[in-house]
Amino acid sequence: MPASDTSLLLSSASATSSSLLKVAQSFAPRIRLVYEQIEADRRLPPALVKSLANAGLFRMLIPQSLGGLEIDAITMLEVFEEMAKVDGSVGWCTMIGATGGLVSAYLPDPIARTIYASDPHVITGGALAPTGKAMAVDGGYRVTGRWQFNSGCQHCSWLMGTCIIFDGDTPRKGKNGEPIATMMIFPATDVEIIDTWVVSGLRGSGSHDIVADDIFVPDGYHASLISDRPFHHGPLYRFPMFGLLAASVASVALGMARGAINTLRDLAPKKRLTTTRKRMAEREVVQMQVAQAEGLLRSGRAFLFETAQQVWNDLLAQETSSLEQRALLRLAATQAATHAAQAIDLMYHAAGSSAIWAHSPLQRHFRDVHVVTQHAILSAPVYEMTGRVFMGQPTETAML
Repeated sequence: MPASDTSLLLSSASATSSSLLKVAQSFAPRIRLVYEQIEADRRLPPALVKSLANAGLFRMLIPQSLGGLEIDAITMLEVFEEMAKVDGSVGWCTMIGATGGLVSAYLPDPIARTIYASDPHVITGGALAPTGKAMAVDGGYRVTGRWQFNSGCQHCSWLMGTCIIFDGDTPRKGKNGEPIATMMIFPATDVEIIDTWVVSGLRGSGSHDIVADDIFVPDGYHASLISDRPFHHGPLYRFPMFGLLAASVASVALGMARGAINTLRDLAPKKRLTTTRKRMAEREVVQMQVAQAEGLLRSGRAFLFETAQQVWNDLLAQETSSLEQRALLRLAATQAATHAAQAIDLMYHAAGSSAIWAHSPLQRHFRDVHVVTQHAILSAPVYEMTGRVFMGQPTETAML
């Protein structure tokens, strides 16, 4: 597909693994054309977002009955990985917009159709942290709150913010005695976007704060990905939710690492070292660094994809995945992202001064991946949580 014509709208019938990957690969030339603009504007160009939406990349996880593609989890990871190879922010926003579509499976059908089926180009996003307050009123809720890290919020038509539910002045509590939190869904025009995204990496993701000031959210326009059961029961919606989200984040890091290694391998035969006049590709330490980076990336990727495939296969055959499988998936995602960052670090250092320039993909990948690895879903406590499962110790499993 030519770089200037990426408006292929896939239907659920035509959305095969190979067709989606071809669509994702077709975006590389176009992303390179707006590479500097993404960084300068701190958001994706609207024309690029429109093409991504036209191509169906934000509909990958929406049920087919709602006009979505409802693809398999492995293809999803491969697409996110592919979209991050040129620019991490593009991969990140594709991932956020696509995974935001999962909420469609948790909404009553009339509401899901209002949001997701009425507009084939709909993009949803938002925040999981419960930093809002939803006051129960007749017919719905009055919502007030401020949420950080709303990636792609400037191109979303609907946004989501997780809230603690209040009845009067009292937080509503669940059976465990903890306050009930749920994600409220509202038109993007109902909230204010606060320009806060001045950061080291993933600058183009536009992950600003959003603020809701006593907006009304009708009954039904809310869902909890932790406690609610989806209305759709295909394997995609039985996949461990936090494992799927963690794997999605990690796949973006894997794409960046492949992009960094490819960049270094393209640069090395051309660049001559100032001290020895050798080409970079002839330098033994660079050869070693490339080999180490390949080993790190391929081993991390293999662990993640093997584990995700096993979970998917089991879901095709039975209703649920085991606790150990869920723990392995979270571990694999964290390990894959860690290995990806280590591989990029090696390529950044191997390139020497060539990597420090603003136009260098290596410095972009270096900065971007170290934002990805700061994400809570891939943080160090994952090792403790999964280790407790492997050792048979009592473990809070809601996030597995």
